[in-house]
Amino acid sequence: MTDPDVLQPDQDLLYSQAEQDLRSAVRAALAGHCPPQALPARCEGPEPYNPALWRALAREIGAAGLQVPEALGGAGASLRESAVVLEELGRACAPTPYLTSAVLATSVLLATGAEELGPLAAGERTAALAVPFSNSPYGPFPGGVRAGAAGELTGTVTSVADARAADLLIVPARGPDGPGLYAVDTARVTVRPRVALDLTRPLADLALNGAPGRLLAGPDRAADVLRRALLTGAGLLASEQLGVAQWCLDTTVSHLRERRQFGRVVGSFQALKHRLAELWLDIAGARAAARAAADALARQTDDAAVLVAVAASHCGAVAVRAAEEAVQLHGGIGMTWEHPVHLYLKRAKADQLALGTPGRHREALAALVELPAPAA
Repeated sequence: MTDPDVLQPDQDLLYSQAEQDLRSAVRAALAGHCPPQALPARCEGPEPYNPALWRALAREIGAAGLQVPEALGGAGASLRESAVVLEELGRACAPTPYLTSAVLATSVLLATGAEELGPLAAGERTAALAVPFSNSPYGPFPGGVRAGAAGELTGTVTSVADARAADLLIVPARGPDGPGLYAVDTARVTVRPRVALDLTRPLADLALNGAPGRLLAGPDRAADVLRRALLTGAGLLASEQLGVAQWCLDTTVSHLRERRQFGRVVGSFQALKHRLAELWLDIAGARAAARAAADALARQTDDAAVLVAVAASHCGAVAVRAAEEAVQLHGGIGMTWEHPVHLYLKRAKADQLALGTPGRHREALAALVELPAPAA
């Protein structure tokens, strides 16, 4: 493990050339398969996910297996590269199960050495972590599912992100010997869609009635593996929030450069310049926080939990503010269904509540740095 206080020359927070090349490839795929103006229509359709986009990301670019070693069929990269992908997916508000499958579920499978990694890395299958999407890394082990002596699972899990698109579920369950993580085929589980704020990331409730599960991690490791996966997800979610905020700023600036009012370009008004300048500074800070969290997770530094808590508590608020500003500064067009900006606002707000609220991450941060609460 590297010393977190020593920043190696090749481990700074700037984007490497390989990361920039990856960004260009992902952005090109998104431009061809997921332009923002097409999002409202896709979200109204029966299937919000675009299979062609997933094939481009997972199979042609190899993004699904970035953190999987080459020996197991992956690219042998790191979570820094996965963060770059998520930044671009946030920028496109892309309806794709990348965070849930290639980050959350894959993190569990990597920690347990599961055989399902190969098909996931190749993009042939997708997986989802069967916990409520609001679960933070700091809560107790879930208790909604019970495991029998033979691994049969019974119980319910609510608000699971991307469960409808998953072929495999990673289910936390309590068995006779204690907590465990189980791999379950989605076909053996009842999946009930539910209404979600974020139309680009569907939620579903799961009902398990004796579904056969294969034990991935037993009582000695299950809680730690799950916590680490949720921490990884929260840290990389900050990069997605960064991408959302950046698109909102870029699109708003472009709009204000073209719109005219009172014989002047709207963007020339000083009050709007100040608002956009403040937002730019907020996004610059969010970028530093998100990059630091991704780098710490990739290098497994001792301060990774601290940097994740900082990024998760800060980037969510920045993304929501950027989206709110985008809606307001687009004027009347920003309030219409046809313009995609409302989907970015919903994604930003839903992300702010996912994997722990900013307040929950601040509480954890205070404990991690031994900052006492104010006296009553």
